[in-house]
Amino acid sequence: MAITMMNPGGLPEIDVYRQVSIASGSKLVFVAGQVAWDADGVTVGEGDLAAQVEQCYLNIGTALSGAGGSFDDVAKLTVYVVDWTPDKMPLLLEGITRASAKLGITPVPPATLLGVAALDVPDHLVEVEATAIID
Repeated sequence: MAITMMNPGGLPEIDVYRQVSIASGSKLVFVAGQVAWDADGVTVGEGDLAAQVEQCYLNIGTALSGAGGSFDDVAKLTVYVVDWTPDKMPLLLEGITRASAKLGITPVPPATLLGVAALDVPDHLVEVEATAIID
């Protein structure tokens, strides 16, 4: 695998992700922000943050598969959530957990979570972009 995840000493250990990813692969892949569209461009989970997070992660998996990789090759995620408040964290984690089960992964790459005022389509509650390293 091209990515090694770690929590170096001196930084807090966070259960849901690692603080550092070390890349050793040869192909750098940038996945555009994925929203909760299915293959036909229909929004999945309108009004349901967990369902939309799940679809975003599945879309990243599909994009990486097209590039010859998988979600296991993700080195960094950036998550944008509309009108973020900390009470939305359980829904975010629920969506990640459901997607992880479907993808057969434990997604622990470093991640940045940003609250935003809006996304491109009013029905979209979340957008997730990824950087991956593929051997």
